[in-house]
Amino acid sequence: MGGRKTKLISAEEETPKAKSPEKLSKAKSQPKADAPLEHASGGKAPEKKAKRPVGPRIKKVRGKKYQEAKKRVEPRAYAAEEAIKLVKETSTTEFDAAVDVHINLGLEKDKPEHQLRSFLALPHGTGKTVKVLVFAEGEPAKKAQEAGADLIGDEALIESIAQGKLPDIDAVVATPAFMPRLAPIARFLGPKGLMPTPKTGTVVEDPALMVKEFKQGRIEIRTEAAAPIVHLSIGRVSSPDAELLANLKAVVAELNRLKPAKISGVYLQSLFLAPTMGPSIKVDLATLS
Repeated sequence: MGGRKTKLISAEEETPKAKSPEKLSKAKSQPKADAPLEHASGGKAPEKKAKRPVGPRIKKVRGKKYQEAKKRVEPRAYAAEEAIKLVKETSTTEFDAAVDVHINLGLEKDKPEHQLRSFLALPHGTGKTVKVLVFAEGEPAKKAQEAGADLIGDEALIESIAQGKLPDIDAVVATPAFMPRLAPIARFLGPKGLMPTPKTGTVVEDPALMVKEFKQGRIEIRTEAAAPIVHLSIGRVSSPDAELLANLKAVVAELNRLKPAKISGVYLQSLFLAPTMGPSIKVDLATLS
């Protein structure tokens, strides 16, 4: 019979050739093209994030009124009386702006004894009407009302504040006997800086004295936590020059009283006056002594 002959396959042809040990180890050590590379620490190499393009910083541009006012201020220290007049002339607001003081002190912020804090009743006030709430009963409450307290607190007012209805006030004074009753409203008064405390002198047996101080113009003199700088207001643009000068001298005198025993270098380094909106004016400290 004719036909195709059957092809005989040897055992060597049937079994695929095994790779040599050298080739096998080389193949294992060679990473695959699409496999992620391993990091030196053992994990996968972190993917590089594309850097975001950094745009140019936007420079703050002052208004025309400010630019015109700035031209009137020379780069020098002015006598206190001259600086006060110039502050009024360079105020760019239509409302009665505040006259602010910025004082740089030669103190070290890391030393607790260099953290200054004091309260001062300015001779002529700040020009701002201060509304005072007093929590007291009996004779202390009567004296406080006679001294000019705007509101005398009671249980009904405490309940109202606990519901979130805080009256329009700027300061709160309380007698020690009344303090335990204020616990339910501490979370409303505290964040606004209104909670009476012995440190601020707002917990007193005779609240009438504190009412008079607040009405007169009681301010807080305190250095910032980040830097030995004091910021405060000494009056309004409409205040008479003599009154602003007297208030400014009172602030400087109080700072000198608070001067720590041991400091290195100059204590009062610089003082600037500025309206709420307007350029700052450097003051010659020698004219305030």
